[in-house]
Amino acid sequence: MYYAIISEDVDNSLPLRQTARPAHIERLQALKAEGRLLVAGPHPALDTPEPGEAGFTGSLVIAEFDSLEAAQHWADADPYVDAGVYQKVTVKPFKAVLP
Repeated sequence: MYYAIISEDVDNSLPLRQTARPAHIERLQALKAEGRLLVAGPHPALDTPEPGEAGFTGSLVIAEFDSLEAAQHWADADPYVDAGVYQKVTVKPFKAVLP
């Protein structure tokens, strides 16, 4: 089943994101290689794909896991969590309907 991992950043998270980004992306690439990643990306702080120094306000990952517990465990191990990027992470079941 798919699960949505919805993360909210702390204020001024850009420097923290930049430090932890390679390890964060590596984990997402592993999900992609396993065919389990539906979509992933950050929420820009401004209404533009490239917010510059304004940075991001959070992230969304939708991926396939065996259970809610497995999805939560994966989310808890995110390098952005360890780096203090996220102030809140919510994991919910997700049902893909469209397209």
